Amino acid sequence: MIARMQAGAVAAALLLAAGGAAAAEKVPDTMVWSTYDVGSTGYVEASAVADAFGKKFGTRIRLQPSGTSIGRLLPLKTKRVGYAWLANEAYFAAEGLYDFAAPDWGPQDLRVMLGRVNGFSVVATKTSGITDVASLKGKRFAYVAANASVNVKIDGLLAFGDLSWKDMVLVPFPSYGASLKALVEGKADAAGAAPNAATLYELASSPNGITWVPLPADNAKGWAAVQKAVPFLEPYNDTIGAGISADKPATVMGYRYPMITVYAEADAGEVYAVTKAMIETYELYKDVNPIMPRWHVSKSGTPPMDAAFHDGAIRAIKEAGAWTPQSQAWQDRTLKRQKALQAAWTKAVADAKAKNVPADGFAKFWEEQRARTLGSL
Repeated sequence: MIARMQAGAVAAALLLAAGGAAAAEKVPDTMVWSTYDVGSTGYVEASAVADAFGKKFGTRIRLQPSGTSIGRLLPLKTKRVGYAWLANEAYFAAEGLYDFAAPDWGPQDLRVMLGRVNGFSVVATKTSGITDVASLKGKRFAYVAANASVNVKIDGLLAFGDLSWKDMVLVPFPSYGASLKALVEGKADAAGAAPNAATLYELASSPNGITWVPLPADNAKGWAAVQKAVPFLEPYNDTIGAGISADKPATVMGYRYPMITVYAEADAGEVYAVTKAMIETYELYKDVNPIMPRWHVSKSGTPPMDAAFHDGAIRAIKEAGAWTPQSQAWQDRTLKRQKALQAAWTKAVADAKAKNVPADGFAKFWEEQRARTLGSL
């Protein structure tokens, strides 16, 4: 009798645990996502996916747009939103760079679920004579000091050709839009850009013409230099944008935007359910615009990303058949890098306090510690 009671208790406990797991692996009834501003491609894409979730699961999703990286990440950190649709601020936050080199931030333990691939390179006027990375030397480059997400990719592109910013004539502009307009107006020869920027269609039809600086995937040495400088970049043939097409692709850099991002501590069951829902609702949102097919899990569920994948997301990606041994090797390297930087940050904060490093000198102090840490990996 006692044995039967014990067995019943064990069975009940197992059923309760299974029920709890099932509940955790359900798409939430309501969610809040932080995104880029209204009108941005990230906002449009998040809206399309939110609509698909509503149709299939009845989920109500509120988008919280922001024009700043802190504005998109702080709500995630403080749990005012469950998911953040991010660009390269995910990398800056995971690495403790720029805005995130402040003592109240530092390297964040972020994880990515899925991320849509996007093209980027240096666009140039045909009249400039620029045909490859080497020919950027001595040319007028439209430079926006405050645009870290563009400038970090240019760091990678310059590494491809063993150049530096000092090899170009930097012409300052106040915004990304102004830097592209400068090519149309003949005020600069080249600028960093995504191929689908609206101003570039104007450049393509102008007397100055348009060309893209190529980064051939078969240049192993060049790409090794790129990925050493900026690990989230990869070779990519872009077919959507000004001056390019399916018949005339541009060999550019691939990066991810947007990336659906959470913290490592996010519930694995819920992350699995939301990632799986993204995969299952693909047919409902893929035709919203020409770029949405890039959300197919075979593309959006593969590295490199700006941070490691979440375990819950990996489970869903594996079930979809898109996770490979190469993906796992990248994941292991990236987790090692993130953990090393987090440990280095803790030590840097303590050392800075012990050495009385002034507040305005901390970012430089940390950058030195970060460089040493990465050099030892």
